[in-house]
Amino acid sequence: MADPAAQNYANHRRFVPLYHYVAPLILLLNLLWACVRIYHAFRGDGRFDRGNSIVELLVAFALLILWFYLRTFALAVQDRVIRGEMRQRLSEVLSADLRARIPELTVGQLIALRFASDEELPELTRKVLDEKIAKRDDIKRLVRNWQADNLRA
Repeated sequence: MADPAAQNYANHRRFVPLYHYVAPLILLLNLLWACVRIYHAFRGDGRFDRGNSIVELLVAFALLILWFYLRTFALAVQDRVIRGEMRQRLSEVLSADLRARIPELTVGQLIALRFASDEELPELTRKVLDEKIAKRDDIKRLVRNWQADNLRA
């Protein structure tokens, strides 16, 4: 019997609640608070200093930018690693005619193909190349014997 918690197409995306939900909410609240402070500072309210309010607004924007790019940079590095691993794996399991076509595969296609077992990888690679299947999700849905990637970022 298969492990019900095993990774598959339906659950392979990784969500870290503190990162994906809590952190952006806090950062957006911080930005909203900085906007309120700057509004009052320029209204002449007297409770808020203009200089500090401008700095707080800039820091709030910078924190949101950092939050976004931290994830983007980590995924870019992960994609580069997967690209290299998959090119090596494909060169080991594909027939000579398909091996010559490895450079035709895009990074997105390589990333999606990583979930296929070694047994189905040649057939699936040929299908992806011949039918020009480009969307990661379309390729992942074709995988019959899902190989988990538990080290994903």
